[in-house]
Amino acid sequence: MPDTVFLDALQKITAGPFLLRDLIEAANALNASGQSQLSRQLYKVWIRINSTDPHLYIAEFNCAVLDSDAGDVASAAELLKASIGRKPDFLQAYINLGGVLERAGAPVKGIETWKAMLARVEPVTSTALEMKLTALKQMGRVFSDHHQPPLAESALQEALELVPAQRDVIEQYVALRMGQCEWPVMATTERVDRKTLMMGISPLSATAYADDPILHLGTAVRFVEQAVPDVLVNPYDRRNAEIDLTDRRLRVGYVSSDLRDHAIGYLMAELFELHDRSQVEVFAYYCGKKDEGALNARIKAAVEHWIDIRDMSDDAAAERIGADGIDILVDVNGHTRDGRSNLFARRPAPILVNWLGYPGTIGTPYHHYVIADEWIIPPGSEHYYTEKVLRLPCYQPNDRKRGVAPNRPSRSEFGLPDDAFVFCSFNGVQKLTRFTYDRWLEILRATPNSVLWLLDPGAETVQRLGDYAEQRGIDRARLIIAPKLANPFHLARYPLADLFLDSFPYGAHTTASDALWMGVPLLTISGRSFASRVCGSLVRAAGLPELVCDNPQAFVQRAIELAGEPATVAALKAKLELNRATCDLFNMDKLVRSLEGLYAGMCADYLQGELPIPDLANLDVYLKAAIEFDHDSQEMLGAAPDFDEVYRAKLAVRNLARPLRPDHRLWRPAEAAGEAELVEVEPRARQRRAGGR
Repeated sequence: MPDTVFLDALQKITAGPFLLRDLIEAANALNASGQSQLSRQLYKVWIRINSTDPHLYIAEFNCAVLDSDAGDVASAAELLKASIGRKPDFLQAYINLGGVLERAGAPVKGIETWKAMLARVEPVTSTALEMKLTALKQMGRVFSDHHQPPLAESALQEALELVPAQRDVIEQYVALRMGQCEWPVMATTERVDRKTLMMGISPLSATAYADDPILHLGTAVRFVEQAVPDVLVNPYDRRNAEIDLTDRRLRVGYVSSDLRDHAIGYLMAELFELHDRSQVEVFAYYCGKKDEGALNARIKAAVEHWIDIRDMSDDAAAERIGADGIDILVDVNGHTRDGRSNLFARRPAPILVNWLGYPGTIGTPYHHYVIADEWIIPPGSEHYYTEKVLRLPCYQPNDRKRGVAPNRPSRSEFGLPDDAFVFCSFNGVQKLTRFTYDRWLEILRATPNSVLWLLDPGAETVQRLGDYAEQRGIDRARLIIAPKLANPFHLARYPLADLFLDSFPYGAHTTASDALWMGVPLLTISGRSFASRVCGSLVRAAGLPELVCDNPQAFVQRAIELAGEPATVAALKAKLELNRATCDLFNMDKLVRSLEGLYAGMCADYLQGELPIPDLANLDVYLKAAIEFDHDSQEMLGAAPDFDEVYRAKLAVRNLARPLRPDHRLWRPAEAAGEAELVEVEPRARQRRAGGR
C-alpha cells in the first residue's frame, strides 16, 4: 500500500501539475504508515520541480520537519532558511530553524533566529502571541542549558508578562531565581502576583523554598493533575496482576534517570550488589542521558537485567515492564529531571513505590508506598503524604566502595587559611535561602577567625553573595569558593573543613553522606518536611545526634560554640572515624535486608487485599490555604509552632464559604459524624488508605 501511494504520487508530480494539498495528503498517508522516508522523497522531488509555486515555502517547511526528524539537521536548516526567505513573516519557520540550529551545535545562531522572529512579531493576534511565547521559552531553555541564567530569566520573565499563568514557564523562572540566590524568590510585578507564581512552582522547587509539608503535598498533587494526563484507555494496567512466588523470586524494578555519575548512582551502586539474588530478581529501567562511565558500568554489572528505556514511549516502556512481570516498581525519580511519571500513570506493576529520588510525597493516585525512616517521617506525620509510609533503619543507602583520590590536598591549595576555622557547605546553591545565608553570616560575625567554604555557584551568584555579605558587615574575602572537581578529588578535600553547615529547608542528602564518610562533622536543623529532615536522619545514624538542632537559634549558637572548641571538633571527627564501620548510616547489609523485608510486607498487603489507596480529598483546598503564606518574608519553622492548628483554622474559614467533606488529614470538624461519612466513601472494604508502618 505505501509503495502504491508513493509511486502514484511520484508519477503525478513528474507529469504535473500536482497541487500542494495533494502532495500533503499523499505525504500524510505515507507518514501514517511509517514511511516518512518516502514522504521526504516526495517533498524533495516536488520542491525541485515546482520552484515557482507561490506555496513553495510550505513544502519546504514540511520537508524540513521530516529531515529534522530523520536527523538530517543540515538539510532541514537549509530548507527552513529558504522558507523564511520566501515568506519572512512565516513565524513557525523561525521557531523550527532555531531548534534545528541548536541541535546542530550552534545555539547562539538559534537564539539569534528566535530574536529575529521576535523583532517581526506584532502580538495582536493569538497566533503571533503564541509564536512569541514559544520563542521566548526556547530562548530561556537554551540559555539555561548553556549556563547563562540571567539571560534565561529575562526571556522567561518577558513570557510571563505576556501571559502570567504559564506553569511550565513559572517552574523554570522560579528555579532560575533560586539557583542564582535572587531574593525574594517570588519576584512580583503588576502582571504577575505571588499567588500566581506559587500556583506554578514545581514540586522540587517547593521543597527547597519552604519547610511546609502541606505546601509540598498540595503542590505535588496539583502538578500531577496538570502535567500527568489520566490514562483512560490503558492496556498496560497491571494493578490486579497476580503475584505468585511459589516457584520464583520477587521481581523488583527500579526506574531511574540517574544510575550513572550522579548522586543517586553513588548512593545505589552497592545496594544493587547486595540484593539477595536467591530472593529478589532485580531489573533496572534506565531513562537518563547516555553515559558510559565507570559507575554506570558498575551498576549494569550488578543488576540482573538492565533495560534502557530512554528512547521508548511510555506505552512501550509499560509494555516491556509488564512483559518482564514486575511485581514491585520503584520510582527513583519522582518529580525530578527526566522522571517518567507518565509511565507510572499506566500502572505497569501491581505495587508502585516512591523511594530515594524525590524528597517528599509524589501526590499521585497510584503510588502506594513512600519509604523513609523514623526520623524523616516521625509517627504522627503520615498525613503529609498520599502514600502509605514505610520505614527503614536509615532511609539513605550509601556506597562504602566510593573512590577517594589517594593524595590529600593542603588548605593552601584551595586558598584556605591554615589557622582559621573552616566552615563549609557543599550543597547546591539552589538550596540556599536568605534565612539560611543570614544565619551563616551571623555565625561568621561571631567567629572572626573563620571562613566559609562554598561550592562554586557561578560568577554572577558569587558576586551577589559577596555583595550581600558586605552589606551586612562581612568581608567577601571570607567566602572561599571551591571549584567543582570530579568526585574522588572532591571527597579528598572534605577533611580540610572543620564543620559542615547545612542548608534549610532542603538540607544535605548525598552531600551529607560524603561529609560524614570523610570524617567532617555536620550541623543541621530538622524541620517538618521530608527534605528538611533527611540530613538529621543521616547525622543521627552516623552517631552524632547532638549536631541535630530543632530551631535556627540553636543552630547558630552551636556553630559558634564549636568554632571556639577545637578539642570538641577533634573528638567529633574521631567519633565519625570510629563509628564508620559499625553505624547504621553505612551498614548497607542491614539496609538491604530491611528493604527486602519491606518489599515482602508490600506483597503480603497486596495478597491480603490491603494495598493502600492514596487519599487525595480536599488537597486543592489545602494548597489554596498554603499559598497564602509568604515564605520570602518569614520562615514557616518559626512562624507556626502549632503547624496543624494553623491549617485547621485556614480550612475552617474556607469551609464557611464552600463546605468541605471530612478527610483523613486535618479536616475533621465533627469527629463522630466525620467517621460515619468516612466509612461511607471507603472504596473497598479490604483496602487501606495510606498510613504508617
